Amino acid sequence: MAANYWASTQRRHWQFSRETLSEIRQQLEDEERALVQQYPLPDRRLLSIFFNQQLGKLGKKMNVRQQALATAQVYIRRFYSKVEIRRTNPYLVLATALYLACKMEECPQHIRMVVSEARQQWPADFIISDVSKLGECEFYLISEMNSQLIIHHPYRTLHEFQGTLSMAQDDISLAWSIINDHYLTDLPLLVPPHVVAVTAMFLALTLKPTQTGLQAVASTAVSLNSVSPMSKELPGTTPGPPNTQQKKVQHLVSWLAEGEIDIKAVVECSQEIISLYDIWEQYNEKTCKEQIVRFVKARGLDK
Repeated sequence: MAANYWASTQRRHWQFSRETLSEIRQQLEDEERALVQQYPLPDRRLLSIFFNQQLGKLGKKMNVRQQALATAQVYIRRFYSKVEIRRTNPYLVLATALYLACKMEECPQHIRMVVSEARQQWPADFIISDVSKLGECEFYLISEMNSQLIIHHPYRTLHEFQGTLSMAQDDISLAWSIINDHYLTDLPLLVPPHVVAVTAMFLALTLKPTQTGLQAVASTAVSLNSVSPMSKELPGTTPGPPNTQQKKVQHLVSWLAEGEIDIKAVVECSQEIISLYDIWEQYNEKTCKEQIVRFVKARGLDK
């Protein structure tokens, strides 16, 4: 197992630039132009929210650990960067990705248990009782991912740095939740896990559950770009005795300025997560489900 992210297949084969990832997806759509036009789908992030919720419900029934759920989400994102979604049964892919992730994260579930729980969670005709179908789909996933199944997550970095940044338990819990949410975006395919962890800590120290708060965070994120290696204060702050939370934010900014973290990547990562929270307001589970059911049924992918 590759303990070092920098030498891992994740970095060497599954980290893309935005432009490259966009080109890969565009090529997939161009090759399946008729399917794409016949079966329109919601924004990719809205679909990811739907997949995440379905995985969460299935995982909860089987007491699956969060890291295994996260690994399953990365598998799904990788797989659908190689295979057009309209050529698959997403429900079968979800169940298979979770089954495979549990194996890799050393919390295995019996294949019959996964199939049984999936049939209870979703309409039974989407997951047939023949376990060999899930086995075939598992081979399909492994093949498309070139057997590169080890995933490095941001949780470890969060654990390592929380003491350095004197984060309170509430801050840590919020950062953990933000890391969970980043799997609903393309960030697992775009940036190293430590950048996601730092971004989550930054947002946890500044994020407020209001639109005004989101705008303030976006503004603060942009201002990070102007922090010089010698800077000790966040641009825009005024001298005076800061409160505890301000001290934490200033400590984080100073730490970022003095370290080797790619601040531009943290800014882009922050903006990506904030945009996810913005579009989340448009999420409608019923719409996502109906559009998936439409192409699965029409193309006989539930057989």
